[in-house]
Amino acid sequence: MRNYFKVLLVALLILPTGLLKANGPGENDPIEGRWDLTVNFEGRVVASWLEVRHTGINGYIGRFVWEGGSARPISKVEFNNGRVFFHIPAQWEKTDKELIFNGVLADGKLSGTITNTNERTYAFVGERAPKLWRAAEPKWGTPITLFNGKDLTGWQTTSKDNQWVVKDGVLTSPRSGSNIRTEKTFNDFKLHIEFRYPKESNSGVYLRGRYEIQIEDNIGMEPMSLYLGGIYGFIDPWLNMAKAPGEWQSFDVELVGRMVTVIANGTTVIYKQEIPGVTGGALDSKEGEPGPLMMQGDHGPIEYRNIILTPAIN
Repeated sequence: MRNYFKVLLVALLILPTGLLKANGPGENDPIEGRWDLTVNFEGRVVASWLEVRHTGINGYIGRFVWEGGSARPISKVEFNNGRVFFHIPAQWEKTDKELIFNGVLADGKLSGTITNTNERTYAFVGERAPKLWRAAEPKWGTPITLFNGKDLTGWQTTSKDNQWVVKDGVLTSPRSGSNIRTEKTFNDFKLHIEFRYPKESNSGVYLRGRYEIQIEDNIGMEPMSLYLGGIYGFIDPWLNMAKAPGEWQSFDVELVGRMVTVIANGTTVIYKQEIPGVTGGALDSKEGEPGPLMMQGDHGPIEYRNIILTPAIN
């Protein structure tokens, strides 16, 4: 028996290193991790995101964020000879067609095509998402009042369909239309923002224009990432603190790197949790850069007021 193990050890030592990893993921795996994707979509550039993780010794699973919707699981990611492939069912689309991802990994970059459930194909490029780790706690600067209560100074809409108006000191979107964002961009910050919606309406606050905190009329529902106070598709709030439609509500948020804390209507519902990547509808996928504050205006009427941001100064 002792001689058998000696022979086995020698055999393993003389095997080519590549063969030891040929059937599955290993250390410093070239595909495993998070990827920020940029997609040429219907004449515009949109953000997308991919995460690949190993499962056991012979396979990969993952998560994927398309240009809209929430993060969805991938039951199997195929990775062979630099080629990446997976397919996932439709999410909000009413079809039995699947989304198909075909990529190539070369020189640390991803590129390829995504065929949507409408069977149209779009080109993409991707790079590894930054870790955004902060070695020290931030020092906070002077609070900035982003909305002056009079007009849209300091703000711009993301499309030509501008339905946003200022009414009685309130930033108001009376109907579905464009999103609105600050002209200035920010890195790490603390934010206080108040909002009000009518029955069955929906909006969201995008931190750095990339990570949506959900706003939706779902009072009394079980807490989940798709409901009020969640990081859309990624982080469930501990509690659903939604008030009734027509009442003023608030978020107090701290974003440092990827770490987020959310206080909804005075109660902490997320505490220093990591945001994995961009959420559906993100302004872009450039996670390593500062970004604006953006509010969603394409899902129904919404009102905002008392928007105060305190930037980090280190």
